Amino acid sequence: MESLAARSCMTGVRLSVSAPTTRSVERKMQTVEAKEMPRKTRTAKRHHRVRNKVSGTDERPRLAVFRSNNHIYAQVIDDLAGNTLAAMSTLNEQCKAEQSGNIDAAEKVGKELAALCLDRGIEKVVFDRGGNLYHGRVKALADGAREGGLSF
Repeated sequence: MESLAARSCMTGVRLSVSAPTTRSVERKMQTVEAKEMPRKTRTAKRHHRVRNKVSGTDERPRLAVFRSNNHIYAQVIDDLAGNTLAAMSTLNEQCKAEQSGNIDAAEKVGKELAALCLDRGIEKVVFDRGGNLYHGRVKALADGAREGGLSF
């Protein structure tokens, strides 16, 4: 009686466990494990992944976004020098609204920050979503900054 390995060598047909089935099961397990992880931990992991890829320079500083439940904050940072070049939030007088934690307020922050950056000679930036999903208030801030004249 021949072994499976010997038979597969002679026929040229590979006999193995189905790889796609194994991969799909592994992927489902990873998804379940990720959902069991606390939201703050998932955000922190995303933030570290993004920060390893995104860095601000003199020519293209980093537009960093921080989102809390009540407010949204944005800074334009030169990582090489370690300086904050411009900052805006829903706490600033220009952007204060009655409801500061909504999409309209975030868009206003983006527009005001873009105006401030253009006054200081900054036209191009690199967007750092800060571990948040590019959706909702973060996306509104980015759209407002683009409308205001920043390019990224």
